[in-house]
Amino acid sequence: MKFYPLSEPSLYTVKAVLIMDNDGERLYAKYYDDTYPTVKEQKAFEKNIFNKTHRTDSEIALLEGLTVVYKSNIDLYFYVIGSSHENELMLMSVLNCLFDSLSQMLRKNVEKRALLENMEGLFLAVDEIVDGGVILESDPQQVVHRVALRGDDVPLTEQTVTQVREYSHSSLSAVYLSISFSLSFG
Repeated sequence: MKFYPLSEPSLYTVKAVLIMDNDGERLYAKYYDDTYPTVKEQKAFEKNIFNKTHRTDSEIALLEGLTVVYKSNIDLYFYVIGSSHENELMLMSVLNCLFDSLSQMLRKNVEKRALLENMEGLFLAVDEIVDGGVILESDPQQVVHRVALRGDDVPLTEQTVTQVREYSHSSLSAVYLSISFSLSFG
């Protein structure tokens, strides 16, 4: 009996993350490989995806040799794309993590206007979930926590005096606790 392997396993599971509005216009797109190297090819692919998915209730599509998982909410369409042999559950976990993270960050107001006002949070969230096509995180709580920490990394010159004082006080408190702990157990 002869076995034929499907393909070599890879950590690079995500080929793209897309968010479009209800007219099929790109709001966010991040491609992780050269399947569609030019913006023109990407836009054509995105138009094709939108035309195939915006009127259906399913969550998975096979299109142009790729697996597409998607979700819509009010006036937004979220897409995570992987290769045709990719595990749909893995791609769906990325999609759900992204949507749930944004839902928490936008206080359950996941719609176009709120998203456009918080694009920095979207960029940070996607970077926490996927890096170079590799899934890093699938827990929305962790993503929201990390985005909040990264959002706090505002340069001193852009902070108010109160923010600097609060940060300095919390840092000194942490140092004091650390020293106290090490002296009592050291």
